[in-house]
Amino acid sequence: MKLKSLLLTSVFYAGAVCSAEAETLKWARAGDALTLDPHAQNEGPTITLGRQIMEPLVDRDMKGGLVPGLATEWRPSESDPNVWTFTLRDGVKFHDGADFDSEDVVFSINRAMTEKSNYREVLASVAEVRATGPYTVEIVTKGPNPIMPNNLTNLLIMDKGWAEANDAVDVQDYEGGESTYAAKNANGTGPYKVVSREPDVKTVLERFDGYWGLGQFPLQVTRIEASPIQNPATRVAALLSGEVDFIQDVPVQDLSRVDGSEGLDVRKAPQNRVIFFGMNQGDADLANDNVDGRNPLSDVRVRQAMNMAINREAIQKIVMRGQSEPAGVALPPFVNGWTAELDKVPATDIAAAKALMEEAGYGDGFSIKLDCPNDRYINDEAICQASVGMFAQIGINVNLDAKPKAQHFPLINNLESDFYMLGWGVPTYDSEYIFNFLVHSKGEAYGSWNSTRYSNAELDKAIEALASETNIAARNESIGAIWDQVQEDVLYLPIHHQVLNWGMKSNVDAIVDPEDSPKFKYFAFK
Repeated sequence: MKLKSLLLTSVFYAGAVCSAEAETLKWARAGDALTLDPHAQNEGPTITLGRQIMEPLVDRDMKGGLVPGLATEWRPSESDPNVWTFTLRDGVKFHDGADFDSEDVVFSINRAMTEKSNYREVLASVAEVRATGPYTVEIVTKGPNPIMPNNLTNLLIMDKGWAEANDAVDVQDYEGGESTYAAKNANGTGPYKVVSREPDVKTVLERFDGYWGLGQFPLQVTRIEASPIQNPATRVAALLSGEVDFIQDVPVQDLSRVDGSEGLDVRKAPQNRVIFFGMNQGDADLANDNVDGRNPLSDVRVRQAMNMAINREAIQKIVMRGQSEPAGVALPPFVNGWTAELDKVPATDIAAAKALMEEAGYGDGFSIKLDCPNDRYINDEAICQASVGMFAQIGINVNLDAKPKAQHFPLINNLESDFYMLGWGVPTYDSEYIFNFLVHSKGEAYGSWNSTRYSNAELDKAIEALASETNIAARNESIGAIWDQVQEDVLYLPIHHQVLNWGMKSNVDAIVDPEDSPKFKYFAFK
């Protein structure tokens, strides 16, 4: 399990790294990062921007493989199975010239474990983190944790001194509407430093010439100009006109148009992400329906009926134009615990669904509001619109309320939505990550994104036990049993696994990252 002197996938670039002339990459996607505070929002575009500026101890390359980041090696202790030891990279500088050391790591991990952090579930098994030297850190867990390094790949490290000097010790309360210095400023060890930041308008980054990875990565992108362009047609027009060089989310209806344009390519790959609907099945009554004194979503027969009403193949063919894979479980195929049997797509059966509605006492249907983002996932609002018609076939009148993710996500986290769309990627590539965030009862250390109000004490115990189960066969068996219960309870309504379509100038040499998180230090130019 000792990982030492791992070969970086970028090593073949060495020697050509800084010989290229300065290159600016103009990058656009539908939505902006929500904040620069690295621990406030565990959200894809937010992480993607943040990781250009800051870095984790353990990183992933553009193929999803684990590689050294700010730690050069990590191993479980030979004397104590509850301890992981991390050896840190020596000689690393923050953008302001400050030295990186173990104090920054201890500070960052402890910060990410606080109440306002969106990363508490990732660190739920951590009992203590301690510096045992300037370049060694020990993470003590509440029992042997076989996948502790996997949990750190999106946990970005801050400069302790900078945070203290700028009143940024506490994590930004994003859901509470708080704005802090760390929300718009950053001082990292990453390959790029912040030049300017105008949220929802433009962010400019420049290559950090004091970066420890100079000579190890291409780093031919020396300036990044990131601009969110929510409107799909405008985003494509910007790429076609040369206004931008790279758009991360080519609309499915424009794939052939972009790929057929001289000097442009569409790069495709399956994504480690599943899209689904969540339902408030725990409250006695709903705030956003027309049923008084009852909660129709609390009846598993209603949830089963809704699951059977979704025509996933129609969404795939018509809405997504083939650029998705229908899902039967809220679990991407990349992730440990996935099986083809779990992911079997339920047949669309309107007659059977109507019968279940009648049996549950809702033969006349009901009305409910569906909260949906319109700038986060591929064709998110269009998927919701198509689903509205499908639910109507079984008597559920859905009132669609689509809004930008900056307004959508707080509705979920603040328990203000009864029916909502969400997408979930799994950076650890293990089911425990999903369980901790989406299945475990909502509480201090777990369930921050479980807005279904679902709570199962026995399942909670089984989920918590995964963090210290070192018998892999037994652990996988437990994972399977948890998924069986989740499926039986129809906790979520899976829709599909996303397919990524990156549109870019043909001279950009890059592969599609399965996390949909381009790491620009790997990009080169032909």
